[in-house]
Amino acid sequence: MELAREIAVWVSIIAGSVVCVIGGVGMIRMPDFYTRTHAASVTDTLGATLILLGLGIYAGVGLVAVKLAMVLFLLYVTSPTAAHALVKAAYSRGLQAPDVQDASKIEPRLSDADPQPAPEGEG
Repeated sequence: MELAREIAVWVSIIAGSVVCVIGGVGMIRMPDFYTRTHAASVTDTLGATLILLGLGIYAGVGLVAVKLAMVLFLLYVTSPTAAHALVKAAYSRGLQAPDVQDASKIEPRLSDADPQPAPEGEG
């Protein structure tokens, strides 16, 4: 049982670390401010959750696990709120979002269009 617990701890901590590194690479690779903010906020929350989960498993049931759960709760509340405030402030200061293709100008695909009637003489 102790081996399974230790494996769960290490898998969780390593997975969280990998997610955080991927988020850092995503911040470098993304083309504009808005997609960078999205990459940072999503991977930051998931990576920290996995790391805190691993630490909670390691700590076991007790006061330390309660403190880690409180940190996780605060992380879930503050991370999306901070990302939203940052993006809203940037947009209100005039940082334009990248061009988004207008859906009304997109031609329908063949599968989206009405089915074509069968040619006369067939059927």
